[in-house]
Amino acid sequence: MIQNDSSHILFIAPFPPPVHGSAMVSQQIRDSHVINNAFRCDYVNLSTSRRMDEIGKRSAVKLWRMVSAFIKTFWLLLTRRYALCYLAITCHGGGFMKDAPFVLLCKLFRRKIIIHQHNKGMDADVDRWPYRWLLPLVYKKAKVILLSWLLYPDIERVVLRENVVVCPNGIKVSNNVPLPKAENTVPHFLFLSNLIESKGVFVLLGALEILARKGQSFYCDFVGGETKEIDSERFTVEVNRRNLGRQVIYHGRKYGVEKDAFFQQSDVFVFPTYYGNECFPLVLLEAMAHQLPIVTTNEGGIPDVVQDGVNGIICERQNAQAVAAALERLANNSVLRYQMGAAGRKRLLEEFTEEMFLERMREILKG
Repeated sequence: MIQNDSSHILFIAPFPPPVHGSAMVSQQIRDSHVINNAFRCDYVNLSTSRRMDEIGKRSAVKLWRMVSAFIKTFWLLLTRRYALCYLAITCHGGGFMKDAPFVLLCKLFRRKIIIHQHNKGMDADVDRWPYRWLLPLVYKKAKVILLSWLLYPDIERVVLRENVVVCPNGIKVSNNVPLPKAENTVPHFLFLSNLIESKGVFVLLGALEILARKGQSFYCDFVGGETKEIDSERFTVEVNRRNLGRQVIYHGRKYGVEKDAFFQQSDVFVFPTYYGNECFPLVLLEAMAHQLPIVTTNEGGIPDVVQDGVNGIICERQNAQAVAAALERLANNSVLRYQMGAAGRKRLLEEFTEEMFLERMREILKG
C-alpha cells in the first residue's frame, strides 16, 4: 500500500564518513529534531566513498554502493508517495554524472525537487557535451538552495533566479563565554583542512617561509587528513625544503575536543584556499566560534562569512606575499587580534548558528 503523506520527504545526500562540508551539513539535517519533528523523513546515503583516499578513485566497491543507493531510492519512491525529494548533489564533472540519475529518477515519479548546492563548477561544464543538455534536464523546475548569492553566477545559465533560495550554513555554538586565549609568547597560527594543494597548503608554507626569512617568530599547526595529493611524507619534504622544521608541525586528523584544543591554543586561523569548489567553509565558522581572527581569500561565498578588516583579512588567491603580510600584521598586534576575534564570534551568533540554519531549512522545505 502506497503511503500518501504531504509532509513526507526523501533526503538523498552524502553522509559521513568521510568528513567534509556537504556530508556534515547532511548529518546536521538527519540528526535535527527541528526537521524530523516537522516532517516524516527517509534518508539515502549518496556518498560512495567511506575514506578521504577513496574520493576521486574508481572501484567495484564504490560502484556497488552507488547501485545499492539507487535501488533503495527506487524502492522508496515506488512504495511511498513523497511530497518532496531533497538532493545534495555534485553539480559538475564525474560527480554530477554519478548523481544526476537520482534526480531524474525522482522526476520520473513526478516528485517535487529541491537541490541543495554545496559546490560549484557548473559554469565550466555547461557548454560541454553531455552537460549542455543534461544540466538543464536535471535542474528544470527544481528549487535550488545556495549557500550565498555570491555563488549564483556559477549556475545562472541553467537556473532561473526565481528558483533560487539562499540558506547559509550554521554550526552548533556553546552559550558559554569562550575561555580566555592562552598568553602565547610566540604567535600560533592554525591551518585546519585536509591536505589538498588548492586549499592553500603550499601557499601558506610559502608565506611562512617569507616570515621566517624576515625574522618573525611564530609556530604553525597543520591539522587535517592526508590525501592522494599530499601525504605526510610529501608535506615533510616541503617543510624541510623551506627550512621550517622548527616552526611547522603536522598533527594529522583531529576531531572533537582534540580539534577544539588546537583552536583554543591558536592566535590566528589561516585558510588561503583557492579550491574551485569552495563555497561556504564550515571551518571558518568554527574559527569564529573560538574568537579567532581569520586570514583567508575571496573564494566562493567566503566574503559573506569573513568581512575584510572586521573579523579577518581577505587576501588575493595564490598570493603568498599577501598572506605573509596579513599574518605579520596580526602576529604583531594583539589588540587587533582580539577585536577581530570578538567581531567574528558576534557575527557567528547573529547569522550562522545551527539553530538558525535548521529553522531556515524547515521553512524552505515547507515551501
